[in-house]
Amino acid sequence: MRVGDPFRILIPPAAAAAAARYHPLHQAKPLLILSHALHPTRTRTRILITRTDTNNMSTISAEDDAKYGFTREEMFKEKLAGTVNPYGRHVFLCFKGPEMWVARVEASDTDTLPKLLASALKTRKDDMTVKSLMTVCGGGEGTDGDVLIFPEMIKYKGLKESDVDSFVDDVLVNGKPWASGVQEGLTSSYVFVCSHGSRDKRCGVCGPALIEKFNAEIDSRGLKDQIFVKPCSHIGGHKYAGNLIVYSPDSEGKIMGHWYGYVTPDDVPAILDQHIAKGEIIERLWRGQLGQSAEVEKVDEKKLPNGKEESKSKKLEDGNTQVTEENVTGGCCQGANGFSCCKDRSSDVTGENKQIETKGQGRLSSWLGSFEQRDVLTAAAVVGAVATIAVAYSIYRRSG
Repeated sequence: MRVGDPFRILIPPAAAAAAARYHPLHQAKPLLILSHALHPTRTRTRILITRTDTNNMSTISAEDDAKYGFTREEMFKEKLAGTVNPYGRHVFLCFKGPEMWVARVEASDTDTLPKLLASALKTRKDDMTVKSLMTVCGGGEGTDGDVLIFPEMIKYKGLKESDVDSFVDDVLVNGKPWASGVQEGLTSSYVFVCSHGSRDKRCGVCGPALIEKFNAEIDSRGLKDQIFVKPCSHIGGHKYAGNLIVYSPDSEGKIMGHWYGYVTPDDVPAILDQHIAKGEIIERLWRGQLGQSAEVEKVDEKKLPNGKEESKSKKLEDGNTQVTEENVTGGCCQGANGFSCCKDRSSDVTGENKQIETKGQGRLSSWLGSFEQRDVLTAAAVVGAVATIAVAYSIYRRSG
């Protein structure tokens, strides 16, 4: 796994294990430990340690790197474009760090704040005019309970469990400032990297390495106060790890959220210099974006290399839908799962045709009936006339 500028330290073998437990470095600083004995032959032990605070760490072995990291076999095997469901707003709750998150942090019985907020959003979703996602992001001392909202680019500090309902009602349902908090504006760009290792190990391996690389590149560019990088919980698509979302202005100055997958540390400079600096999308890594379905599913308009096949399929589906609707006249309301409250127009047409056909057949039968009756009477009259003439002629001959 590629890491940024690791420290290299030679220590005795017994100290290698201890270092994995008591590594003092801060903020995901990687450490490469080379253990050796006191003789010319050295035994090398490779331990990659990442940190999110001074009290917790995760150790990544070479085997895990190959199985869950950036060189795993599944990398770049699937299309990325179109793998994001439509949404219009993203709510991030700052709360602890990835090493403290359980697999289902939004449903945890021990960490009730994320659970309460997620439950409130679910309960009030029909009252909201905008479909809203909720994700937990890295917090820490002084920031736990802070809420970041995109694309509105607003922040509220210190949400407490007792305030969740009023916060959701004021801000997310009614779209007004929270009566119990102070609204702050966000002016920087934000990168949220999925680092939820307890949910999926691929994210736990790739996420911290990407954050480390981002921080190094941001520092080298002097952008520390302009771009913020945070770990976040599951955002969907573990198999696309490294996964991240960038909330920043596009080329027109509009705040958008673009999702990327299969991101490696080598891609970080391009995301900073191309996407954030210029508002240009990294097409080969693009999964989708914030917005309603009409915006999110315009994959074909972006002409993405990883989205062409899906675009054709989408166009074909849309075309089929239009043909179907054009063949059906009158008002219609299409329901879910194929259910429709529309009247079956084809059945009506068939019924009408049958009625017309039946009526036509009745008229024809009646006409044929009347025609046959006239023929019979005419024939009878002719026969009668011929018989009368024959009798009269016979009498005439005898009398003569």
